Amino acid sequence: MKKYISVLLLSIAVISCKSKAVAVQGNNTSQAVAPKEDKKVVEKHYENKLDFSTLYIKASAKYVDEKQSQNVTAEIRIEKDKQILISVRFLGITMAKALITPSAVSYYEKINGTYYEGDFTSLSKWLGTELDYSKVQNLLVGEAFDDLRKGKYTQTIVDNLFRLDEEKDANIKKTFFLDGEKYLIQKEEIAQPSENRNLQINYSDSKVFNQGTLPTSIEINAVQPKGKTNINLNYNNISFNEELSFPYSVPSGYKKVTIQ
Repeated sequence: MKKYISVLLLSIAVISCKSKAVAVQGNNTSQAVAPKEDKKVVEKHYENKLDFSTLYIKASAKYVDEKQSQNVTAEIRIEKDKQILISVRFLGITMAKALITPSAVSYYEKINGTYYEGDFTSLSKWLGTELDYSKVQNLLVGEAFDDLRKGKYTQTIVDNLFRLDEEKDANIKKTFFLDGEKYLIQKEEIAQPSENRNLQINYSDSKVFNQGTLPTSIEINAVQPKGKTNINLNYNNISFNEELSFPYSVPSGYKKVTIQ
């Protein structure tokens, strides 16, 4: 069912700390310091990069569109820059599962007994914005959706946040908001006005670990010609650098689908 895949891939597509993940402080103080003109905003954003080999997250997720609302749980396993495994469960039953690597995307969903295997090309068209492995990983760990070091931006200060507007493409408007203290992403927007498409990602809370700062609350709002979608992710359990397995296999009898 498409709603579960949205949770998996927008997550576009979706706290107690264990083991080596030791919390240092618990609240997001991103707007405590009013920003002043700063020409090194992008450089300072990347000084916050998380230092980890693996990351395990157990989250609660709420999906809402114009027809339905659904609460599920999501288990997210990340081997940094190599693979992401996301399992979506309802009442303890696995309803959908996705394995994402830099070269491929695979998922299956239980309601209709279907599965998909391919790359990011058709998924990008379906979701209305260009996706790749790095962007999905960045979304989940609170790093800028795009690599800001590769773009050119007009910088202003709005509501005590640094606002970066990309100058590259008039047809696609990209805006990033960073706080004035730690230069963490607070909000990012990707819009295609001519296509009536808009993707907004908000980070409303975060927590500091020995490995760096990780968001613990993510809200994703997507507007497309076919309707509006809202996804809320709240990270409830987090652990770093544990040995993780990434079990994924399509159940027998499932039908392969093509996304258009």
